[in-house]
Amino acid sequence: MTAGSVATARRTDRSAEVTLDARVVAKEPVAADTVRLVLDPVGEPLPTWEPGAHIDLRLRPDLVRQYSLCGDPEAPYWEVAVLREPDGKGGSRHVHEDLAVGDVVEVRGPRNHFSLAPAEEYLFIAGGIGITPILPMLRVAQASRTPWRLVYGGRTESSMAFRDELQALYGDLVSLHPQDETGLLDLASLVSACSAATQIYSCGPAGMLGALEALCTGDTAPRLHVERFVPRELDPSIEDNEFEVVLERSGLKLTVPVGRSVLEVVEDAGIYVESQCRAGTCGTCETDVLYGEPDHRDSLLDEDERASCETMMICVSRARCPRLVLNL
Repeated sequence: MTAGSVATARRTDRSAEVTLDARVVAKEPVAADTVRLVLDPVGEPLPTWEPGAHIDLRLRPDLVRQYSLCGDPEAPYWEVAVLREPDGKGGSRHVHEDLAVGDVVEVRGPRNHFSLAPAEEYLFIAGGIGITPILPMLRVAQASRTPWRLVYGGRTESSMAFRDELQALYGDLVSLHPQDETGLLDLASLVSACSAATQIYSCGPAGMLGALEALCTGDTAPRLHVERFVPRELDPSIEDNEFEVVLERSGLKLTVPVGRSVLEVVEDAGIYVESQCRAGTCGTCETDVLYGEPDHRDSLLDEDERASCETMMICVSRARCPRLVLNL
């Protein structure tokens, strides 16, 4: 990928994913509306992971949510931080109000679409709870002695999770910007001060990520990596077309009509595919493409991965050709 391109994902190693039980051994506030959970394995050890990874938590049989791992990759336990979202669908409320120390939850993962690539220097830009996948990246950058700095914005100082911990560990390498005191982050100035050798890693609100994507264009711009917690907005003028999918391993030919996803059609045919978000943000339903050109509508794959036509997120992506052959 060339300088100035936007990277939004890395192909995850699905073989590293496991499903097991973990016990909540600690639950503590790290900001006004954010709690940190420490999860200890029940039985077998937790698998290893790298910065940028996230896991699924099955909070109830009908309630699964994805959270970024935010602790030390070398630790034998996992840590996640959960922001209370009053307008959410119940996951954060369950964590804040019902989940208690001693409870056992099912965990699945780790899954990584936001891995940290080697660089000459890093600029980390976090907005709100988007600090969580960035935290372990700072450990790695610091340990490797790669030049880096973090610019961290939030609504108010009290809402910014891990702010005291970050300043105690890294001092002047961390710059905090509460919006009610300093206004919105000056993204244009941050990007213009970077060299083409800088790699920017950012997670946060959709508006912030969209603005960064617009700024990181051209051969001399820094390379941008982003992770989204909500799907990117699609062009409303895009029209759906009917197409055929062939499931190579199952020997099925199916029609995907307008208004239905590949995932829904495959499920109706009795083929089970692991899926969670159904919005193109978690990567759970990533499927190998054996033939054809997908119409990628996810918020994960980068430009090279999309151009390769090797995989697609079948919960949202469609086809740019009459027929797709999938490894299902």
